Amino acid sequence: MIEAIIFDMDGLLLDSEPLWRKAEMEIFSKVGIHLTEDDCKETMGYRLNEVVDLWYSRLPWEGQSKRKIEEAILDRVSQLILNEGKIMDGVKHTIQTSMDLNLKIAIASSSPMKLIKSVVNLLNMVDYFDVLHSAEFEAYGKPHPAVFINTAQKLGVEPHKCLVLEDSLHGVISALSAKMNVIAVPDKHQFSHPKFQVADKVLGSLTELNLSREIQTLTQ
Repeated sequence: MIEAIIFDMDGLLLDSEPLWRKAEMEIFSKVGIHLTEDDCKETMGYRLNEVVDLWYSRLPWEGQSKRKIEEAILDRVSQLILNEGKIMDGVKHTIQTSMDLNLKIAIASSSPMKLIKSVVNLLNMVDYFDVLHSAEFEAYGKPHPAVFINTAQKLGVEPHKCLVLEDSLHGVISALSAKMNVIAVPDKHQFSHPKFQVADKVLGSLTELNLSREIQTLTQ
């Protein structure tokens, strides 16, 4: 029986993935690294420090510490979300349905907790979630399962009784590795990627999600 719904945040609750890419391209360009949209998509689902570590290992720069670059990207993303962030279609209905079904509700994100709290405040959803958890507190980020395993522990729910909603492939792999059920809701440009078929189901939008039916199917 499904007892909890665990949401990813970026690209699932908020249309923030394009904003992350914009911020990364802007900030990395200041240290001579000129990323493309596709370069940024390669690290979807990664923690910010892992993104910075990856590009430093490939194209080391001088003059700015990795920590300063992380802070600059995070500040820019926060600014862009406040100015341009939009809630994804179907989010409020999905959360309300989860509440109506008496499910526990959590966010398990690769984003820093500071940003998670900013987003839920921006969306007026502070009281909707039982647990907010960031992979910044884990030794490894997604696709490692730690962020989901510890979110389940905080909820007091066994992993196999959790349903995860994820937009990134790294997130889907993370949830499956945690022994959880997972529905993928990829970006429209990645919807046809065959690797998403490892999820229990793939949807084009949360508006397509019939939560009651999916829970019934998963418990059969």
